[in-house]
Amino acid sequence: MNTAGHPEATAHRGLELTPFRGLRYDPDRVGSLAAVTSPPYDVVVRPDGLLHLESADPHNIVRLILPQAATPQARNAQAAATLRRWRSEGVLAADPEPGLYVYEQRAPDGLLQRGLIGALRVTDPSDGVVLPHEDVMPHIVADRADLMRATSANLEPLLLTYRGADDTTALVEEAAERPPLLATTTEDGFHHRLWAVTAPDDLARVRAGLARHQALIADGHHRWATYRRLRAEHPSPGPWDHGLVLLVDTARYPLRVRAIHRLLHTVPVSDAVAALAGHARVRRLDTPLPEALDALAAAAGAGNAYLLAGDGAFHLVDRLDPGLLARTVRRDRPEAWRTLDATVLHAALLAHVWQVPEDSAAHVSYIHDTAATVDKAVRDGGAAVLMHPVREEVVRDLARQGVTMPRKSTSFGPKPASGLVLRALDL
Repeated sequence: MNTAGHPEATAHRGLELTPFRGLRYDPDRVGSLAAVTSPPYDVVVRPDGLLHLESADPHNIVRLILPQAATPQARNAQAAATLRRWRSEGVLAADPEPGLYVYEQRAPDGLLQRGLIGALRVTDPSDGVVLPHEDVMPHIVADRADLMRATSANLEPLLLTYRGADDTTALVEEAAERPPLLATTTEDGFHHRLWAVTAPDDLARVRAGLARHQALIADGHHRWATYRRLRAEHPSPGPWDHGLVLLVDTARYPLRVRAIHRLLHTVPVSDAVAALAGHARVRRLDTPLPEALDALAAAAGAGNAYLLAGDGAFHLVDRLDPGLLARTVRRDRPEAWRTLDATVLHAALLAHVWQVPEDSAAHVSYIHDTAATVDKAVRDGGAAVLMHPVREEVVRDLARQGVTMPRKSTSFGPKPASGLVLRALDL
């Protein structure tokens, strides 16, 4: 293992996005580009969603990012063998020259997002170049590291944001005026387009523009932590010094911020409600999900609030006991951190009231889709804890202070589709 500290990264004081030879699906070898894409690995949580993607096309990217086998070792070996086979068969082919990739997503409601996909130099949080805002779970980092080692590839880009409005953003806009390398519409109604940027002058513009900026990790904390782990394991300089990212200028294209919900596998809703007696106000809401979420939003304006679901109704939890919070929430963090819904949920409710070990996948799952969280709670007899989203400015301010939020506190989007461009480390 290389323990020299990677002085190149430590000395670097800005973002460095490096061109690479993208590995992309040959549209003549697959049913359609839309049929081989997938949401990021941690969004595909339900078995029916996984099976749907696997059946959409035999070459769907989910067979690489979420391989299915009896053991972790077998899963990773299967992903590596699948990747080798697809490359040898020409299903995945490398672009002829290194470049950066302008990526565009247009949502059904008209929301437009554009950014740059490239290989970003991996840095540590102490360098102040890439700012994390959430803690990570070690077992997920270990799982992703095993997969990346086995495949020797970055299979899907992280989502990072910066606030630039500089020449880099102008280049992105210029590229979007040209005919794209690919265009497809996925079943969620999103339109995706991709362009290659290979001209030396354009790459120099990006290098100069980004050197003045730092980035916030919007989505992909576990994969960024994986990049850092793998960089430490391999000689430098080398391909593991960089990791695949999508970098979006949010001064030009603001992201949406949504909540990530919790599913408590071992706590029925009735037990969760009963345990809250004396610790919080709980009100039963016999309303549809949209109206229950409106009630949550209204309550969240006055303090910490949550929705419990899983028994056919919704239970609005608010007005938590100040004494409980004083006993359970750390005092050595900024006020903005101590009052986060995720902070209070993990410190006061999970750890103290419900006594649920948050690090155990057998006890807690983290699910992005609200309706899917409720449905799974109903099916499994557990309790869904629905969260209200955090404002982006709160996330960024805490990150700049070097304060990480509780894990899975936010969901930024739109997230890049997996499968449009991969990075093989041997290219």
